[in-house]
Amino acid sequence: MNNIFNMENGFFSVLSKICDILFISVVWALLCIPIVTIGPATTALYYATVKVVRRERGYLFREFFRSFKDNFKNGAIIGVIITVVTIILIFDRTYAKALIEQNNSNLGMILLSVFTAMVVLLLCFTIYVFPILSRFTMTKRQLVKSAFFMSIKHLPSTIAMAVIVALFALISYGIPIFIFIAPGLTAFLVSLLMERIFKKYMPKSEGNSEETGKDEWYLE
Repeated sequence: MNNIFNMENGFFSVLSKICDILFISVVWALLCIPIVTIGPATTALYYATVKVVRRERGYLFREFFRSFKDNFKNGAIIGVIITVVTIILIFDRTYAKALIEQNNSNLGMILLSVFTAMVVLLLCFTIYVFPILSRFTMTKRQLVKSAFFMSIKHLPSTIAMAVIVALFALISYGIPIFIFIAPGLTAFLVSLLMERIFKKYMPKSEGNSEETGKDEWYLE
């Protein structure tokens, strides 16, 4: 009977993770309002989700804002670029659809196919770039190359993660209140695949944490 109220049992553990996902989703949504902070907020979202929610290391808000601060400059620059490119592609696809409606179907279909392919590539790039930024130290050029390289090299996982992101984005669009849990839940599900990929690029463990003084939580 006492086990039911044990805070370490399965029920309370799952409940705790759900609450963390909810809290971090709300913080992410609020920080994305200024637009320029979308990049560092998304970087911090992934970092805190993996380290605190999945690995149970540290404190949620402390780890979130630490990553937000450490990766603010690069995250903001990349986030703004992605936002601008996304807006341009939305207008381009709208223009292509207008051409189709104006009976210029051949040119419209070609442009629509090209712009749709670019949207997919941008989505795949975006899925990788912020998690990579949260985990690795590299220049912006290396960051961009790594995001494209991993998205192509691990295509099956990329497709699965893209489906997850697109699905939750559509649900949030149809049910706006879902935005207050979708970000954290998306990051959690994406990390199940992303962390398997990252382990292939991480250095091997240096030994027991008690001996090295390092908490290599990311290798677990």
